[in-house]
Amino acid sequence: MKKLKMTKGFTLIELMIVVAIIGILAAIAIPQFANLVSKSQEGRTKANLGTIRSALSIYYGDTEGWYPMEAGTAAGIPSLTLGGKYLSVMPNADLPRTTQSDGHGSMALTVNAPTDAGGWYYNNGGAGSTTWGSVLVNCQHTDLRNASWSTY
Repeated sequence: MKKLKMTKGFTLIELMIVVAIIGILAAIAIPQFANLVSKSQEGRTKANLGTIRSALSIYYGDTEGWYPMEAGTAAGIPSLTLGGKYLSVMPNADLPRTTQSDGHGSMALTVNAPTDAGGWYYNNGGAGSTTWGSVLVNCQHTDLRNASWSTY
């Protein structure tokens, strides 16, 4: 009487099905992961904007109603970092989904509308301006929710 030899293991078909399922799951998960990275960059930029605005409010209170301003120079908002009283360093402005991520927290010191120069936009136009002392993200693109960056 012959005995049937029983082999243990997976067949080629079973292995191919498992590999196909893993491939489908990876195809779904990887774009979602990239979206989460963009969301975290947006959240960090919005939080950094709030940090700068808080420092501006404290500066405004300390100077009895004056925002940092020296028209036409870069001595306005960066003065928040002098001595570390308001900010130790200027936070970064990372703009996801654009080419404007500068990673340096640079400022665009103009009184016009924000441009696409990247960094932060600070209006140091003087006390006569209705938006004097406001700081925005210096980008005209939209975020992941299609809201304009200059509205934050």
